[in-house]
Amino acid sequence: MDLLSLLSWACIVFTVGMFSTGLTDLKKMRESKSTDNIQFLPFLTTCLNNLGWMYYGILKRDQTIILVNIIGALLQILYIIMYFRYTKQRRLVSSQTLAAGIVLICGWLYFTMFLTDGDIRLSQLGLTCSVVTVSMYLSPLTDLVEIVRSGNVQCLSFPLTVATFFTSTSWVFYGLQLSDYYIVVPNTPGIFTSLIRFYLFWKFASVNQGSPSYKPVHI
Repeated sequence: MDLLSLLSWACIVFTVGMFSTGLTDLKKMRESKSTDNIQFLPFLTTCLNNLGWMYYGILKRDQTIILVNIIGALLQILYIIMYFRYTKQRRLVSSQTLAAGIVLICGWLYFTMFLTDGDIRLSQLGLTCSVVTVSMYLSPLTDLVEIVRSGNVQCLSFPLTVATFFTSTSWVFYGLQLSDYYIVVPNTPGIFTSLIRFYLFWKFASVNQGSPSYKPVHI
C-alpha cells in the first residue's frame, strides 16, 4: 500500500469517526425524547458542507472525497430527521431547513448552469467549500474564550476533539500528496483549534474533582 492509499484510508476512518460522534446526541434525543441542549444548525451546515465537498469530489473524480462525504451527508440527514422528530421548535427547524435547501439549489444552479468551464467550476467550488469549512472550524473560538474565562471544559467533547485532530491532520497530508490546497488550507485550522482544546483540557483538567472535566461520548 502506497502513502496516498494509506492517507486515503486514514481520511475515511477518521472522518467517519468524527461524523459518528453525532450518534451521542442521537442517543440523547431518543432517551430524553427532546432536543434540549442540542443545537440543530451544526447538523444542517455540516450536511450542506458534505454535499458541497461531495460535488467537488465528483468533479475531481476523487473516490475518497466522494465516499467520505456521502457517508457524512447520510449521517447528518439522519440526525436532522431525528432532531425534527423530537424538537418542540418544528417551525423554526423547518424554516432553517427550507433556507438551507434554497441555498443548496441556488448553489447547484450557479455551479452547473453559470459556470460552464470545468476548471473554473472546480476552483470556485473548492474555494467555496474551503471558506465554509474554515468558518466551521473557527466558529467555536468564541466558546473557547468563554471556557478560558470560566475554567470549565465540561461543554467540550474530548473524543470529538481527538477525532477532529486526526481527521484534519490526515486531510492536510492527503491534500499535500495531491497538491490540492483547497483540501490543505481549510483543514489546517482544525489542527490548531484541536491543539487549543487539548491545552484547555490539560490546563483545566482538575477544575471539577468529583466529575470528568470534559464531556465524554457514550454510545
